[in-house]
Amino acid sequence: MSNNKIKITSHILDTSTGKPASGISVKLFFQNDKSGWNEIASGVTNSDGRIPDILQEEKILEPGIYKITFQTKKYFEEKKTKSFYPFIEIIFEISNEEHYHIPLLLSPFGYSTYRGS
Repeated sequence: MSNNKIKITSHILDTSTGKPASGISVKLFFQNDKSGWNEIASGVTNSDGRIPDILQEEKILEPGIYKITFQTKKYFEEKKTKSFYPFIEIIFEISNEEHYHIPLLLSPFGYSTYRGS
């Protein structure tokens, strides 16, 4: 990979309300063979449920396995809604210089994701 910046974005929609999920803490990790998962970035979803770029500063990412973790428990507690998943982890692989969009469709008792654009 060259020195081009890879962009990693996310968008969370609360399907139980049909609205964006704002204020959710999100962390990005890289899988290191020696020490397991290393946190490399973090952020919080904005009022539109988005993280426009979790890599807010210039970082060169190497090919490999990454994990994004969404801390959903606090979000549902603030809404006084019982939920099943205290956090959600999505593991994915970066193999080239592309825009990686990781959307999350969220409800108190289920979620889904896909490779976005």
